[in-house]
Amino acid sequence: MQTQGRHYEDTAAHWLQARGWRILQRNFRCKVGEIDIIALDGVQLVFVEVRSRSNPRFASAAASVDRRKQQKLLRTANVFLQRNACWQGNSCRFDVLGFDPRQSAADSAPQWIRAAFCA
Repeated sequence: MQTQGRHYEDTAAHWLQARGWRILQRNFRCKVGEIDIIALDGVQLVFVEVRSRSNPRFASAAASVDRRKQQKLLRTANVFLQRNACWQGNSCRFDVLGFDPRQSAADSAPQWIRAAFCA
């Protein structure tokens, strides 16, 4: 059985690929954290955090990427770049794809925050 988080990560990966992005790795894990999707947007290396919310009473999915989570993503991206020297020359950015509850199930487009935060 597929978890809800996995479903949204799959949806996000397909959404990015439909825009011409090349997915390099999914669910990169190391001691300091995890990055959901690592992809190329042209020649720019993008670390993507996928978030979802099922209850509309709480903050949006994208807003849930707080300062603590941002720091964890930065440290994890650093580990990725140390382990994959071939990408160290590329410019990098951090995007967030948020999936919030919708009125219509047909509306599955994420809230995309390009360059959500900086290193």
